[in-house]
Amino acid sequence: MTDLNPAVAAVTARIVERSKPSRDRYLALVAAARDRGSERGNLACGNLAHGFAAAGEDKPAIRAGNAMNIGIVTAYNDMLSAHQPYGGYPDRMKLWAREVGATAQVAGATPAMCDGVTQGQPGMELSLFSRDTIALSTAVALSHGMFESAALLGICDKIVPGLLIGALRFGHLPMILVPAGPMPSGLANKEKQRIRQLYAEGKVGRAELLESESASYHGAGTCTFYGTANSNQMMMEVMGLHMPGAAFVNPGTKLRQAVTRAAVHRLAAIGWDGDDYRPLGRCVDEKAIVNACVGLLATGGSTNHAIHIPAIARAAGIVIDWEDLDRLSAAVPLIARVYPNGSGDVNHFQAAGGMAWVIATLLDAGMLHRDIMTVAGRDLRDYAADPVLAEDGEALAWRPAPDAPLDQAMLRPVADPFLPDGGMRLVRGNLGRGTMKTSAVDPARWTIEAPARIFSDQDQVLAAFKAGELERDVVVVVRFQGPRANGMPELHKLTPPLGVLQDKGWRVALVTDGRMSGASGKVPAAIHVSPEALGGGPLARLRDGDVVRVSGDDGTLDVAVSAEEWAARVPAPPPPAPLGTGRELFAFMRHGADDAEKGGSAMLAAMEEVA
Repeated sequence: MTDLNPAVAAVTARIVERSKPSRDRYLALVAAARDRGSERGNLACGNLAHGFAAAGEDKPAIRAGNAMNIGIVTAYNDMLSAHQPYGGYPDRMKLWAREVGATAQVAGATPAMCDGVTQGQPGMELSLFSRDTIALSTAVALSHGMFESAALLGICDKIVPGLLIGALRFGHLPMILVPAGPMPSGLANKEKQRIRQLYAEGKVGRAELLESESASYHGAGTCTFYGTANSNQMMMEVMGLHMPGAAFVNPGTKLRQAVTRAAVHRLAAIGWDGDDYRPLGRCVDEKAIVNACVGLLATGGSTNHAIHIPAIARAAGIVIDWEDLDRLSAAVPLIARVYPNGSGDVNHFQAAGGMAWVIATLLDAGMLHRDIMTVAGRDLRDYAADPVLAEDGEALAWRPAPDAPLDQAMLRPVADPFLPDGGMRLVRGNLGRGTMKTSAVDPARWTIEAPARIFSDQDQVLAAFKAGELERDVVVVVRFQGPRANGMPELHKLTPPLGVLQDKGWRVALVTDGRMSGASGKVPAAIHVSPEALGGGPLARLRDGDVVRVSGDDGTLDVAVSAEEWAARVPAPPPPAPLGTGRELFAFMRHGADDAEKGGSAMLAAMEEVA
């Protein structure tokens, strides 16, 4: 077995030591739940009768209590393309459960918000807190005590983190994440990006833009760019929470159906009544969390996970911070280029070797923890394989990863990477701490020092751009976008106009306490800045014309103002609290949210107070 990379080992040890008190409390919770035995067996007759009243032909088996009952937690809706395929999953999963002497019931549903629909709209201000809502919905679904394991059906941005956070509070149950796969490739990503920039410049109209977008997002399945949704799927693979190779098999194929069937069969095999018990709370340990970080960095994944990984970890009693990510980024090379970090999408990535090759090469280089408890196989090495159907088109098997990537424009070996580091930097200074994703940015633009222009929302930025007020070297600051201010929306619609300014030769950067997601592109950006502006964070003291330095080279985020003047400045007042589109219903989540570096969650902050 290859020795673990020293930097990966050191960060893991740092996390283990820091997390020991909270992790011990969490494992005690898992053990206590396990010691209580099957909760279904402890239900009163009236409780149990309610639970199987509508179970049809599964009713006798659930009533007898001799078969594992699999709870299905589904994030199905048919507006969200990635989740539309889930509509037919429960009925098929019940059939597959019966094949191995088990039963299955839909335990409950969760919301499934599409950030692609809400980008730049008022609904985006509910997006981050939809994660906590999904976690709460998952807990409600599993609270009935009717299940000995669970299948978690979710893919997209806040949905997988939310499912995991909720499910980890039932960590004594074995669980498997069940994806549905990406849609087939549509319009080339570079062409889509070109049309967006032309629209931002007023050179094409809405009809041409809509035609381009419709050719990109054209059918059932996950969007094919490497944003948060597909980064989620990568993480589930390197954490060992999928069936091996499940991430990027297209929906509606026989192979996708076979992999999902295998997940149901596997859930029946890893319950506590057998000799291969694999509870979720033991699968998600410090090593699995580090693997998620390494996978994120090695593949150039979404910056949203700088918020989601700490939140998932906290639900399992594990404490990580951006310093951990920064140290790993310095050691982990970038070995994948998937749009927006490259030209090809996740289907091209899969064809080039995909997750099987990524896991194999990172294990061989000592970058991943092999010795984790996965939901399938002996250890993570079993995930260095692709699912395939036998010649009869029915039997499922796994073939080893290719010896080398099949397209070196998509994948590179660790010894010859695209970049020597993972390209997700911690930037810090007198403006706070933030995340900077450098992997998609020209290294010549990693450091920007220019006068600031201050805004309180992204529509103000667009208005200034259209008026020609940003035609200069500028650091665009968009503040009051943090969790407590307005729910920390993504500011993705700023990418085209800032890209236009950069293409004109100006030195441009973005600084914000909001998010930019995995769709952030070629413009340097310091995002998630904490403390956020609301409540007197440093961004609230900035003024137009202050010279701001943002550097991914030396990790600085500073303003050139004397300490005396800085201390004397009165923080700017925040804009009015957001109302409409249901935003006022989430006021309690905004008011209680903690810093982005901790996950930006009111729910987890409150949980730790009572844990």
